[in-house]
Amino acid sequence: MSTRYVSGPHLAKLLGDVSRERPVYAALARSVRGLVLDGRLALRTRLPAERDLAAALGVSRTTVTTAYDRLRDEGYVESRQGAGSWTALPPVRMASAEPRPAAAVPAGRFGRARPAPDDPSFIDLGCATPGAPAIFEEAVAAAVAELPRYSSGPGYEPAGLAGLRQVIADGYTARGVPTRADQIVVTTGAQHAFTLLSQLLVEAGDAVMVERPTYPHALGALRRRGARLVPVGVNEGWDVELAAGAMRQAAVRMAYTIPDFHNPTGYLMSADDRAALVDAGRRADAFLVADETFAELALDPAAPRVPPLASYDAGGRVVTIGSASKLLWGGLRIGWIRATAPLVRRLVLAREPFDMASPVLDQLIVQQLLQRVDEVRAERAERLRRGRDALAGALRELLPGWEFRLPEGGMSLWARMGAPVASRLAETSERLGVRVVAGPVFGTDGVLEDYVRLPYVLPPDTLRLAVERLAVAHREAEAAPAARPLPAYV
Repeated sequence: MSTRYVSGPHLAKLLGDVSRERPVYAALARSVRGLVLDGRLALRTRLPAERDLAAALGVSRTTVTTAYDRLRDEGYVESRQGAGSWTALPPVRMASAEPRPAAAVPAGRFGRARPAPDDPSFIDLGCATPGAPAIFEEAVAAAVAELPRYSSGPGYEPAGLAGLRQVIADGYTARGVPTRADQIVVTTGAQHAFTLLSQLLVEAGDAVMVERPTYPHALGALRRRGARLVPVGVNEGWDVELAAGAMRQAAVRMAYTIPDFHNPTGYLMSADDRAALVDAGRRADAFLVADETFAELALDPAAPRVPPLASYDAGGRVVTIGSASKLLWGGLRIGWIRATAPLVRRLVLAREPFDMASPVLDQLIVQQLLQRVDEVRAERAERLRRGRDALAGALRELLPGWEFRLPEGGMSLWARMGAPVASRLAETSERLGVRVVAGPVFGTDGVLEDYVRLPYVLPPDTLRLAVERLAVAHREAEAAPAARPLPAYV
C-alpha cells in the first residue's frame, strides 16, 4: 500500500460542509468519491481513521463508518485489517470509459500524432497551437539576412546562439528574475527541454510529483525514464499543503508544475502559492521544474503579472522551461531552459549524444520575434479572447449542463460534463467530424473521465460548429448503455 496519507483536518477542508445534506453519510461518501474522480485525492492515498475524520468534521463516528462502508461497496475505498483504508477505483465503471493504462492511450488522441481525415470540414480540437503571427514573414526575412554570419562556421552551438540566449535572459531579467546568458540553454522545443531535464535529474525509481491533470507528453517522458509518478490534483487550483505533504511523504526528487495558465485547466498560480511551493520544494530537497510554455499568453496583456516561480528561489532549485511554440508558432521547434550556470553546463554535455544543437535559422527567427514580443503578445491576446468568448457562448447555449470557468490566459477551456463519458465522447465526436481530447489522457490512473479539454485557437465560427457536433456526440455518449450498473455519481 502507498505511504501517502491525508489527515483528518486536511480531508475535512477538502470535503467542505457535508453536514448540510441528509443523510450525512451519503453526502460524505459522494464528496469523497468526487475528490477521487476529479483527481484531487490521489489513488492509494491512506484515509484518516474513522474517529479522526469524525472529529474533524464534527459528525459521529457511525456516520464516517457508514460512509466508508458505502465507498468500499462501490469500489472507491479498499481496506485491510490493521493497515487502514485507502482510495481506489472500481475495476470497471463503463464499457467505453474503462480506465486504460496511460501507455495504451491510442495515438492521435492528443495533438496530431495521427493525421486528420482528408475531409476539409473536420475540426481538430486536439491541438492547442495557433498559426504564426502577422510579423512572421518580416522576422523570417530578417533572420535569413543574418544567416550568412553563421554559415561559415560549423553550425553547431550546443548551448544555443549567444544572441538568442541573451534575449531570453533579458526577458527573465525584465520579469524580475536577474538572469545571465550562461544560465540559458536553447533546446529543440519544450518537450525536448523536459526530456533532457528528466534524463539528467531523474533516475529509474525516483519519485516525481506531477499535477493532475497535466501535460500528457511530460507524463510520457517520465514513464520512459522509469520515474514513480506522484499525482496531486489541481482541478480546483493548487492545494500547496497537499503538494507539500506529497513531496515529503514520497521523498520526491523532482516536481513538475505549470504555474502560468495551466494546461489544461487555465489556472494561474498566486504569488503566495508560488512562494509556499518553492519553500516546500526546498524542505523536500527536490527540484521544481516550472513549465512556462503559456506564461506570455495572458488575455489582457496589460494586467499585472505574477512573478515567475524562479523569483522565489534562492537556492537554484527552480528550473524553468520556456517555448516558442505557443506564443510564436508551433513550427519553430525552439525551447529553452533557465537554470544555474553549473546545471546548464551539465545539460549541454548531456544533450550532445541525443541532439547536438538546435537549427540555426529557427533560433534566428525566434530571436527576431522575441525582440518584438509585445506586438506578438497583443495579437495573440486579441484573437484568443475572441475564440474563448465564442467557445464559452456556444457551450452555454448548446451544452448548458457542462461546467467550466473562463481562464484569464492560455489556450483552452477545461470542461466538466457531469458524467464519466469522456472517452466515449471522444470516439463518438471523431465520427461526427471533431476531435477532442478526453480527460484521462491528462492524468495518470484512469480518473478525469468527466472532463474534456477544448482549445479556443480556431476562428469563432469554427468553434461554434465544433460545439454543435459535440452536442450531438454528447447525447449519443450519454445514451449508450453501460457495461454494468453505475455507482452513484456526483
